[in-house]
Amino acid sequence: MERHIKARPDGNYQEIVRPGTLRFLDFARLRLNKGEKHSRVTGPRECVLDIFSGTASVSIESAGNADPARGSAARQAAGKKQDFLSVGSRADVFSGPPVMLYIPPQSTYEIASQSGGLDLGVFSAPSNATNASPALLEGPAVVARQIGRGNWQRTVYSALAENTPAERLLAGETLNPPGNWSSYPPHKHDRSNPPQEAVLEEVYFFRVRPAQGYGFIWTYTAPDDPDRFSTVFVVEDGDTVLLPKGYHPVVAAPGYELHYAWVLAGEERRYGAWADDPRHAWVKEQR
Repeated sequence: MERHIKARPDGNYQEIVRPGTLRFLDFARLRLNKGEKHSRVTGPRECVLDIFSGTASVSIESAGNADPARGSAARQAAGKKQDFLSVGSRADVFSGPPVMLYIPPQSTYEIASQSGGLDLGVFSAPSNATNASPALLEGPAVVARQIGRGNWQRTVYSALAENTPAERLLAGETLNPPGNWSSYPPHKHDRSNPPQEAVLEEVYFFRVRPAQGYGFIWTYTAPDDPDRFSTVFVVEDGDTVLLPKGYHPVVAAPGYELHYAWVLAGEERRYGAWADDPRHAWVKEQR
């Protein structure tokens, strides 16, 4: 498996993490000019759209489900066409918190660009989420937190969280100041060890400002992992890193802000179900 995918030349729709590459997640990047449209069918997968820049209108038609156990609001939303107008407004990912849109399985959706540079990510995972409805995640629905301290402090935005009905997907963004670390202390989520750790694979999509900058991500496994690896990737603007397992600390080069969209999917849907590297977890206690 290619775990570091370099940015490619511009294209309308790019399948970056193709279906079947990972057990759960796939990822595509969509870029549209003003007035252009793009339509897709989710099939047996739930999706989250992350509006990296620009503004879009999104129409979603859910297939519906006759399950009487579903709540009345979910039954009414299913089978109806819902229009989300003027979604997103950022000039780029460094210009404010994310706006995301959750789309349940068995839906048809159309994205229409309202701006000259619509750029968004389409992440999906297999799902039988019969109780889920489309959800716009913006404003108060997006939680911003300052995590860490000193040169490992960063801003973490949690958008698609456990309070939004879905089966697998969790999504957000992280912003590293120049020279700072994130995903630190190093943590992993590749073993079922309740309640602490769950099996969750992850995808990081990186942006850098100024764009000629770079950062590093060290991906490595626990010492007792039967398929051990230890690899450092130089990440540049538009790169993607696949994290099927292992620890994955990130650092931004001095002078360059580093941003990454992150999406999780796995056997459980539980944010924070990870294990810190025991050799480095002590920094949390440092004052």
